[in-house]
Amino acid sequence: MSSFVGVLVSDPWLQSQFTQVELRGLKSKFVLLRNQMGKITVGELPPIMSKLKAINEMLNQEEITQILGESTSDMNDEVDFEAFLRAYLNLQARATGKQGGSKTSSTFLKATTTTLLHTISESEKASYVAHINSYLGDDPFMKKYLPIDPTTNGLFNLVKDGVLLCKLINVAVPGTIDERAINTKVILNPWERNENHTLCLNSAKAIGCTVVNIGTQDLIEARPHLVLGLISQIIKIQLLADLNLKKTPQLVELVDDNKDVEELMSLAPEKVLLRWMNFHLKKASYKKAITNFSSDVKDAEAYAYLLNVLAPEHCSPRTLDTKDPFERAKLVLDHAEKMKCKRYITPKDIVEGIPSLNLAFVAHIFHHRNGLSTESKKISFAEMMPEDVQASREERCFRLWINSLGISTYVNNVFEDLRNGWILLEVLDKISPGSVNWKQASKPPIKMPFRKVENCNQVVKIGKQLKFSLVNVAGNDIVQGNKKLILAFLWQLMRFNILQLLKNLRFHSKGKEMTDADILKWANTKVKSTGRTSKMESFRDKTLSNGIFFLELLSAVEPRVVNWNVVTKGESDEEKNLNATYIISVARKLGCSVFLLPEDVMEVNQKMILTLTASIMYWSLQQPVKSDSSSPKDATTPESSPAPSVDGENGSTLSDDVSNLSIDDSSSDSSPTSHVTNGDI
Repeated sequence: MSSFVGVLVSDPWLQSQFTQVELRGLKSKFVLLRNQMGKITVGELPPIMSKLKAINEMLNQEEITQILGESTSDMNDEVDFEAFLRAYLNLQARATGKQGGSKTSSTFLKATTTTLLHTISESEKASYVAHINSYLGDDPFMKKYLPIDPTTNGLFNLVKDGVLLCKLINVAVPGTIDERAINTKVILNPWERNENHTLCLNSAKAIGCTVVNIGTQDLIEARPHLVLGLISQIIKIQLLADLNLKKTPQLVELVDDNKDVEELMSLAPEKVLLRWMNFHLKKASYKKAITNFSSDVKDAEAYAYLLNVLAPEHCSPRTLDTKDPFERAKLVLDHAEKMKCKRYITPKDIVEGIPSLNLAFVAHIFHHRNGLSTESKKISFAEMMPEDVQASREERCFRLWINSLGISTYVNNVFEDLRNGWILLEVLDKISPGSVNWKQASKPPIKMPFRKVENCNQVVKIGKQLKFSLVNVAGNDIVQGNKKLILAFLWQLMRFNILQLLKNLRFHSKGKEMTDADILKWANTKVKSTGRTSKMESFRDKTLSNGIFFLELLSAVEPRVVNWNVVTKGESDEEKNLNATYIISVARKLGCSVFLLPEDVMEVNQKMILTLTASIMYWSLQQPVKSDSSSPKDATTPESSPAPSVDGENGSTLSDDVSNLSIDDSSSDSSPTSHVTNGDI
């Protein structure tokens, strides 16, 4: 088996300052520039460094030159890769200092991870450990490893085999991972560990986590700041899952009319939680509006008023009478304990305003006692809100796909968040670099309606240049929130991205345009090459609903990945669902980043079937030619199909011809079976 070691540097401290994703991105830049210039000197670094995102927002080229000059006497000295990294760290530290430092050591949902300040919050660690002990304590596999002691590194040691994180994802969004796909042997070989982490990261994307700067090697090494960052996102998704009208129709009490209901439906879950909190604070005659879970709750006054409204039977006058915020925070938590809501937070966390833990605390209170009306008239009004199930599923798929691309704006609701055109421009620039004229674009917040139309007009113009079908479509249609049009445009964006990625693998496509027919032909040829007779007539072929063809395709590209002992015949709906769930988890375990649901396979949703097939094809075409001698004997389990092939684990052997899969500061996973940032399909 070819083992994956990532990018290594000789200085362990220097190695520890970067994730593998960051190292690979910087290494790619360094090698490209060195190849172009022959060698790189200190004097040539300023224009290079000034283009890096972590630096250029705070330092100009002149300042960079001055800073670099402080650490060398000769600007003509040649720079090797480690010197390049040290210069980068030095400049980033200066940029961070100029900005005023990092506001918090780790955030609850953050698009990217920090590269310099890798400190972790012990309070957050203890809180997440308590959550894991509580929710996984009875799990048949995990219970022998729990409870974890928060004062030790037990959490990070347990994360290294990938099982814990997969289980935690299923707690947050039940059914996301088919547990038959998790490798749960007592001792896992490196390949099996990598499979678990690949499954974890692709499944985390599929529930809405942002993992652009995390690779499987980072999880195998259990890098504390990355592990806690991922766990915090998973827990947040679990805690905020019910903060919508579908799950909690009582939330309709927060609004007065239909227009407000539509606005409420478009809000991010944490915004709904803030609105709920302010709703009760207003009833309690609290004068200030709470806009965040940090500075606005530091004095614990808002918590005192909130708990007095929700549980007046446990109210104590001392809580509001005391002048000391820390003492008030202690009394608030005493009140919460009587409500059985004392979780995730300590008095110190409240007065320090740790946003992640304060949000978790408030969400926990909401789950246990939301104090909302059970008036049947209002609830029935919320339940009668029309829902297009198919549109809802497609919205979910496109939202997760957009968030996986690593753009700067996080999407909570496709139909609302895309209406000003900015996010669509970001996506277009990501999948077709250079297509957007940013000088003609307006960045949110956008107050003038015509600016939104201008953004959306540019979106439509670029779409037509990319040969999208946009007959009689204008930018204003997007501004008005035409759901059917927005979904159609997003599908064309996703399909374009798929075909471009496949085309970019020039050593297979020879640069020719890739079509749906090519994907169909590849899949059938691959399955036929294994001696099987299954065939896909089209992406709407109803025989695909039993899932057998896709399991045979997955087995064809990697024989050991499918455990045929757990595959059903796919005759009943229950058997079809079991196969469909297994297909999605096996594809993610292999390294495919897919966002479809089991229902999409069972109902043979043409669009989602195409994305699944193309994702498997994209992964397969990146693998080097397989050699029988490369297969480790210990990698095959009795349940697996024979003839394992593991050369595909080493993503670093991907042909150099894939040069236009660009690597930038937000490069995607460095994992052996991961995609580049734009590769999520």
